[in-house]
Amino acid sequence: MHREPCLQFLLAWALVFPATSWDTMASESVTPVPLPLRDVSLKHEVEHALDRGLVWLQGSQHSNGWWSTPDHPAVTSLALMAFQGAPGQRYGPREPAWLKRGYEYLASCIRPDGGIHRGQLVSYNTALGMMALLAANNPDYEPALRKARRFLVGLQKDFGQQGRLDSPFDGGVGYGSSHEHSDMSNTLLALEALHYSRHLRNDQGPSADPDLNWAAAIHFLQHCQNLPSHNPEPWASDDPAHKGGFVYFPGESKAGQATNAATGRVALRSYGSISYAGLLSYIYAQLKPDDPRVQAVYDWLRKNYTLAENPGMGAQGLYYYFHTMTKALTAYGVKELTLADGRGIDWRKELALRLVHLQKKDGSWSNENNRWWESDPVLVTSYVTLSLEMILRSL
Repeated sequence: MHREPCLQFLLAWALVFPATSWDTMASESVTPVPLPLRDVSLKHEVEHALDRGLVWLQGSQHSNGWWSTPDHPAVTSLALMAFQGAPGQRYGPREPAWLKRGYEYLASCIRPDGGIHRGQLVSYNTALGMMALLAANNPDYEPALRKARRFLVGLQKDFGQQGRLDSPFDGGVGYGSSHEHSDMSNTLLALEALHYSRHLRNDQGPSADPDLNWAAAIHFLQHCQNLPSHNPEPWASDDPAHKGGFVYFPGESKAGQATNAATGRVALRSYGSISYAGLLSYIYAQLKPDDPRVQAVYDWLRKNYTLAENPGMGAQGLYYYFHTMTKALTAYGVKELTLADGRGIDWRKELALRLVHLQKKDGSWSNENNRWWESDPVLVTSYVTLSLEMILRSL
């Protein structure tokens, strides 16, 4: 299933979406096969929903260029990525003025040290800011991207004795303060931005740019996984309900804990969105698909597949779950997902129909549950349009 390199750069939008996967590296030409009528109908539904979503998103931009809030450029970055990933020549050869204003606002958030933020959630905002700049495919942004890359590398955590992996938090990335621990969400975003910007790194001579310690990153990732064979933490569980899945950071699961009635042993519950983040992080770290850590998380995900909720979290983080699922399964090369009962499902079609059904009358999406900002329609509409753009390319 795996042929290196893990992913390739194909088009500008490939900087936002994993365009190729572990099992789709063949370069020979293929004769197009006409889509069945039901697939044509679905394609049209997705295109219509996507168009309505982007129209709503464009209309929700502030006159100063940002979306939703000026304090967190990450939200604007997600909206910019959605527009850059729109299929076809949606805006013609010239960049529209409103899109230019969005990038001007993002550029105003670039700090002298390379960070892209307004003083809060430093790594989160910088990583997504980098992805938006990469998606623009504009060489003028390369100096800023190189500095941002160095800045983000510098946020990798090393607790305890320097240079030794003596803490389960070593190798990850947190929100940006030197005193804050690593977590799966910020680590995923950092790995993603560094993966897609790796072509900009100067790796030659005495002035070579530092690179992330990828082995240390894997160390952190496996210490967030319910897999006792690779994670020595006392909470790591081999209970089939949790084995292979991920928690938010070592010792903390947003899905809570489970106590074994017979032994009294406390285990942390795996949950859906962060387990897809774990799979995607392993892909960016270039673990091979036959690695037991990769196999374990994929096995947990297929056994817990649902579109009714974020497994383990209910409605909390539902759209982040959908978005991360789309990126992870696309990058992993999954066309048909085999469930625990042996059934094979076309997850792309099921998810596309679910997202179309959830669209609001005005063209936006939002979550009634506000956990992780998901009541913000700009954030959620960006998640969904990015997901639909990835799905549309496979229809």
